[in-house]
Amino acid sequence: MADTGFLARTLRLGGAEIKYSVFIPHDHDGLRERAAILFLHGAGETGDDGVRPAEVGIGPAIRQREREFPFIVVFPQSRRRSWQHGGADAADAMAVLADVEAIWRIDARRVHLTGISMGGYGAWSLAAAYPQRWASLVPICGGGNPQDATRIGHIPCWAFHGSADEIIPVETSRVMVAALRQAGAEPRYTEYPGVGHNSWDRAYGTEELYGWLSAQSR
Repeated sequence: MADTGFLARTLRLGGAEIKYSVFIPHDHDGLRERAAILFLHGAGETGDDGVRPAEVGIGPAIRQREREFPFIVVFPQSRRRSWQHGGADAADAMAVLADVEAIWRIDARRVHLTGISMGGYGAWSLAAAYPQRWASLVPICGGGNPQDATRIGHIPCWAFHGSADEIIPVETSRVMVAALRQAGAEPRYTEYPGVGHNSWDRAYGTEELYGWLSAQSR
């Protein structure tokens, strides 16, 4: 497809219309497979416009380096305020990802999962639900079930959190990272001293993150 940049799309599924956004790298010619990122937004972007998820988190970070950003990025939108596996929003997110994979050339071995706040919880949840699906996991200021550590320990993980988060306590990330290490994994963890709930701007502004993502493949 010729269109690149941020695109608004609609998926028709079971009689329903699911609006979402996708970012296609500006140099994408459709001839070679691309790595992709599934981004799960926070509670504040819940709705059905399909646009707001791309205005927070990784979206602004892409815009700061848009001409060179190498990943296809998928932005589903929660309509029910939950990304937990088993819920309708999580199912919609996977359907949206499948829709993008059916249209653009995506390397199935290099699909990365990330999310912020509510989406951070969702990232941990979907990682455990589909442990063979992801090339890497980047949960930001979210928590999961430590009992899932053995299921997801093989997935390269880089978690982020602010130590002064007043919405989601930093302990939620610390517990998950500790559980992964207990299971024999070697997750990366960046904790920002004195930073509150919005740790995602710093996390997605970390240039090293994108090099790290590019190096991961399942």
